[in-house]
Amino acid sequence: MSRLARPTHGRMIGGVCAALARRFGTSATTMRVIFLLSCLLPGPQFLLYIALWILFPSEDKARAGSAW
Repeated sequence: MSRLARPTHGRMIGGVCAALARRFGTSATTMRVIFLLSCLLPGPQFLLYIALWILFPSEDKARAGSAW
C-alpha cells in the first residue's frame, strides 16, 4: 500500500483530494466533485478535510522522512 501524502504539484487548497485520488487511482477532479457533493449531506465534511490536511504530511516532508 502506498503511503498517503499531499502532493506538492496538482493541489488546489491543501492537497487532500489529490492525495486521496492518487491513493484510490482516480482523478483529482473526480475526488473534488465527490467531496463537494458530500457537502450537501449533513456531517462534518469540512472538519474532516481540515483534520486530513493536518494529518497527511506534505510529499516533500514524507520523502525526506523516509530517507533515513
